[in-house]
Amino acid sequence: MERLIGKKALVTGGSRGIGAAIALRLAQEGADVALTYERSQDKAQTVVGQIEALGRKGFALAADSADPEAVKACVGKAAALLGGLDILVNNAGIFRGGPVAEWSLADIDATLAVNIRAVVLASQAAAAHLGEGGRIISIGSCLAERVVEPGVSLYAMSKAALIGFTKGLARDLGPRGVTVNIVHPGSTDTDMNPAAGERADAQRAKMAIPRYGKPEDIAGLVAYLASEEARFVTGAGFAIDGGVNT
Repeated sequence: MERLIGKKALVTGGSRGIGAAIALRLAQEGADVALTYERSQDKAQTVVGQIEALGRKGFALAADSADPEAVKACVGKAAALLGGLDILVNNAGIFRGGPVAEWSLADIDATLAVNIRAVVLASQAAAAHLGEGGRIISIGSCLAERVVEPGVSLYAMSKAALIGFTKGLARDLGPRGVTVNIVHPGSTDTDMNPAAGERADAQRAKMAIPRYGKPEDIAGLVAYLASEEARFVTGAGFAIDGGVNT
């Protein structure tokens, strides 16, 4: 399907894992895509090459999501390179786990900066470019609504905050024809949480479908929300977690 012909998209944290799968799926659907990366330049350029092989424009932008100025600047750069902006996917995120007594101030600050502040700033900057049919899609977590194990409360808190932000921003931008939604992945086979990792069996045991998802599963849902088919969907959250939260 090519539901996004002529659209221009920015995917934060798009060099690997879920972000890379999203960037490629949007390109497969017809969009030109810019993506951000922090350290993985080689992987980011590989994704850009795959996008260009599909006949789309692709750009890799270095941006540390913990740096507020870099977050805002990358949105402007993407819009300039792409010739506008129609879709923002807030995918970049970090995980700092452990019991509350062991959190450092650096852990707290980094989690809030990347998982919340960067989403807010990127969305604020993108809103200046988005017109009728514009899309903002954030990647949350199944832990945002139901915490099924200890040691993840800092991460869960940061993703839960995005639910309120999504609902509020949907109200703010709805009159302009811009939709705002959030996708909540469950255990997905990535570098951050590999399906062969030491915690994987315990996670599978909590699912209705006892297997890890693939990044491409998440990308498919994002592509739908970015498309015209989802024009009447806004302020909504979508669990894609193998039934862990059923």
